Amino acid sequence: MIDRRRFAAAMLATTLVARTARAGGDAFALDGSFEQGGIARGQVPPGTTELQFNGQPIPFAADRRFLIAFDRDAVPAAALEAKGKDGRTVREDLQIAPREWNISRLDQLPKYPVPSAEFEARRPAELARIKAARALQTPAEGWRQRFAWPATGRISTLFGSQRIYAGEPGAYHSGIDIALPTGTPVRAPADGVVILAAEAPFTLEGNLLMLDHGMGLSSAFLHLSRIDVHEGEAVRQGQPIGAVGATGRATGPHLHWGIMWRGARIDPLLVAGAMSAAD
Repeated sequence: MIDRRRFAAAMLATTLVARTARAGGDAFALDGSFEQGGIARGQVPPGTTELQFNGQPIPFAADRRFLIAFDRDAVPAAALEAKGKDGRTVREDLQIAPREWNISRLDQLPKYPVPSAEFEARRPAELARIKAARALQTPAEGWRQRFAWPATGRISTLFGSQRIYAGEPGAYHSGIDIALPTGTPVRAPADGVVILAAEAPFTLEGNLLMLDHGMGLSSAFLHLSRIDVHEGEAVRQGQPIGAVGATGRATGPHLHWGIMWRGARIDPLLVAGAMSAAD
């Protein structure tokens, strides 16, 4: 059961944290959710030849547009730097707002069950395949779009939720869970290219599908009952790509939707906005 107060606060933050930085001249134009798990799009100053985010180079398009995002555990300060062909550097310091997460304390349970021999044998290859998929770069332009929900229904687990087992933190929930019947269609939230389509269920993720949206932004859809697209296929926003299921480690049929940007895990609520019947 989700905490409805935290759910409402997350939706309110989508509106309140969004801002537009100064634009024009020798400045960045920025708009987005400047908080943990948030995402922002922007435009570099004219004449920019190199862009860095927190000291790391990131790409920008021919129209000077770019994308940045903030991990669930992002620190409060971040910085953008644009270097121009004239040698000048333009810097934009960003303040990343912290968030409260749904933390459950289970003092009588161990952190993890003992993994089976089959799991230990299969898991390294699965992780290697996921890592290789995330390293792929495609010409997808979905990162520019307003994302839509891949399916609508009851949200059963929020992004960032975490359990503490006898004082030891478990991994936080890296996506959002939507409880739906098996077979419910799943649609592409934005344009993309299929970078992973599991031929057989993974041990944890089950039938796993991953889309690259360009600029390092990708979506993952877990526990599917079927996958309707193939690796390398370009998909359009709203296109059916699979169906809800309960494959892998799942207690019931649901869609787990995760979003990642260059290693940072992003809250789908801050990317797709409030869920509505129109999505």
